[in-house]
Amino acid sequence: MPGVITLDAMGSDRAPKPEIEGAIQAARHYGIPVILVGPEDLLQAELSRYPAAAELPIQIVHASEIVTMDEKAGQAMRAKRDSSLRVGLRLVREGHAAGFVTAGNTGAAMVAAKISLGMLPGVARPALAAVFPTAIGTVASLLDVGANVDCKPENLEQFAVMGEIYFRSMFGTRKPRVGLLSIGEEQSKGNELTREAYRLLQQLPLNFIGNVEGRDLYSGKVDVIVADGFVGNVALKTSEGVANLVRTTLKETLKATITRQVGYLLSRSAFSDFKKRLDHTEYGGAPLLGVKGVCFITHGSSNANAIKNALRVAAEFVDHKINDTIEKELALPHPAELTSTPS
Repeated sequence: MPGVITLDAMGSDRAPKPEIEGAIQAARHYGIPVILVGPEDLLQAELSRYPAAAELPIQIVHASEIVTMDEKAGQAMRAKRDSSLRVGLRLVREGHAAGFVTAGNTGAAMVAAKISLGMLPGVARPALAAVFPTAIGTVASLLDVGANVDCKPENLEQFAVMGEIYFRSMFGTRKPRVGLLSIGEEQSKGNELTREAYRLLQQLPLNFIGNVEGRDLYSGKVDVIVADGFVGNVALKTSEGVANLVRTTLKETLKATITRQVGYLLSRSAFSDFKKRLDHTEYGGAPLLGVKGVCFITHGSSNANAIKNALRVAAEFVDHKINDTIEKELALPHPAELTSTPS
């Protein structure tokens, strides 16, 4: 049975309904034991609406406070020590759970994870790694997508190492292609940060393919894309907006142009497959790489499917012992000694 995963049951925009439904699905489909963290009376009342949940490995741990989306991270962490965020991460720190998932305030989650779990030895800053589909049917990962607005070249170097380990461990790619997000493929392109980071990444024993541009994110030519958190977050949010535009426009066009019933049904089936392929809820949350424990952060707009898959990937992260590999490889005295085989 997978390790226990704690879930901030009050994180999403429509909490706790998506969290409870997602926990039920994860426990039922994947056998993942889940601890729901939040106001016990509220969670128990919502959970009781699903009689079958009584037979599943789901329990509730009380937390009296909730961190809202508009609260400042540092202030919320100081003022709300019994928040579902802090209590959930405390369960991981104390060994009662193997990982933590939240759809709540990203900044607060990152601050809470750093305070509660601490950083892996040798890691200067954590990084959020988002996974998304590519045009050739594979997936790619972009990091950092929001944990660090300002970065140094050495931070991007560590992001590359952690991202490469995460990708090959989770997706079985022996030598993931690592690219640096910039404004041109030539080494001389970019700003001072990317040019210096390029030099550092060249020296690592990774499959570094050089600079990649924004249009390469979804092409399938690169597996791990490295950027500072400001650029990475803008790139990800822009991509999500474009994906929503394509889905909406295609759906409206199909409705307007298809009149025959058989053609409509066939096209609706094709559209459903297309929509699922672009659906971010299928890929789970983003791991906060670099902290000692396992912490996944997903969209505030997450539905039950997103929560289910976030719990799934958190359990897989634990199972693959990715943090152990990151700690081991960052501790090697020379970059040339980093391994390039699956963990």
